[in-house]
Formats: sequence, structure tokens, C-alpha cells
Amino acid sequence: MTARRSRRAAPAPRLSYLVFRLERRIRARLDDALARHGVTTTEYMALSELRTRDGLSSAELARIAFVTPQAMNLVIRDLERRGLIRRDPHPDGGRMLCARLTAEGTSVLRRCDSSLDDIEAVMLEKVDDATGETLRDGLTVCARALRPDD
Repeated sequence: MTARRSRRAAPAPRLSYLVFRLERRIRARLDDALARHGVTTTEYMALSELRTRDGLSSAELARIAFVTPQAMNLVIRDLERRGLIRRDPHPDGGRMLCARLTAEGTSVLRRCDSSLDDIEAVMLEKVDDATGETLRDGLTVCARALRPDD
């Protein structure tokens, strides 16, 4: 008589693993799409943040984009050289410069946004609106929960 092996269902993948896999897939598509517009993912993040919160410093953008201040300084200098942003002195004085989108930066950002819309449309094609909204809300709560104290 042979012993029968019991077959258990495989455990569900960890949520953090699924988020990681999705992020990697989005990032690969995003990198390709943004390259067609002459923009890197870090540059896109910086431009997007400046649309939302005009006047951020390079250091603030670095924290948001998870890059070093030195790396963001290079990104900001390149964006400024290309005319996509401008930097103005901080209203309170000092050495800090505030980055602002230019009209050209806004135009490039709109084109990039269109590419991202296409990626998200494919990703959410089989997800109904209510589930998409729940997903957005849940991911926002999770991201805030893991945000370092400011």
C-alpha cells in the first residue's frame, strides 16, 4: 500500500510581492514610454511633483523621488538646461532655489501623462471602476502607513 500525498493549495502570494512585481512591470513600460519623450522616470517624477507642488527645492524633490540630493541636483540642472523648469530664489532668502515648471515643461509633462494613461488603461482593462477606486484608496493608505515621519 502506498501512502498518498496530501495536496494542499499553494499559499496566496504575499501582497508586498505582488506590489513589487506590478511596480517592476509598470517601471519597465514607463521607462520605455518616457524615453520616447526624452524623459527619464526620475525626471517625470520631478516634473509631476512640481505640477502638484510648485516651488519645491531640489532636496525636497530628492526625498519624494527616493534619490540622493546629489542625483536630484543633476536631474534638476538638466531639466533647467532643457528649459523644462526654472529655478527662482526662495522668497525667504538664503541659498535655496525653488523649482517651477515652464510652459515647455508642462507640455512635455502632458505628453508623458498620455503615455502613462495608456499603460494604466492596459493594466486596469479588466478591473471595474469600483475595484479600481478601492485599489487606489488601499494603496494610498499602505504608502502613507510606511512613510517615514516627516
